[in-house]
Amino acid sequence: MAPYSAQDVAAELRRRLPGVGTKKLHKLLYYCQGHHLGALGEPMFSEDFQAWDRGPVVASLWRAERYDQAEPVSAAAFDQGTLNTIGYVISRYGAMTGADLEALTHNEQPWMVADARRRSGGSQVMAKAEIGAYFAHHQATDESDDDEDFAVDPAVTRAWLAGAKDRLRDPLSHDDRGAILGLTKQ
Repeated sequence: MAPYSAQDVAAELRRRLPGVGTKKLHKLLYYCQGHHLGALGEPMFSEDFQAWDRGPVVASLWRAERYDQAEPVSAAAFDQGTLNTIGYVISRYGAMTGADLEALTHNEQPWMVADARRRSGGSQVMAKAEIGAYFAHHQATDESDDDEDFAVDPAVTRAWLAGAKDRLRDPLSHDDRGAILGLTKQ
């Protein structure tokens, strides 16, 4: 089970992007979940997305907020992998409008597959496995971020992030430019 709720992640997105609209929020949640699944092989939060006319939506969160039934959220203590994913999503998609993100999601396989199974005006659950597979594949082949193709291995990523909190507390730990670039050993 995922350690956080969609409401936890939504609160963090709102903290970082004050005034974010509902449509944009749900699309950013979708990209957080997708990139987290693709990079780490596990969901960031347990709630499912549904394909609606305007794209992926966490229906349970949407309804709770729409009908003022959302529980108050205290600041979640996110792990390093989750913080990295949220930061990445904001840097990559945060300047886009809700309409831009809707158009983007409508051209991606997970939404198109679920949309093909739903009736007009209805909803259809988007399978986490399909979302994860889509993002894992596109993270491995996305050339827009850099000039190299490489496969993201979720096990290696989890191992790399495992000691992040301890390394932050270590007063002797410091960034070495050569080690970061792979020129020298740390």
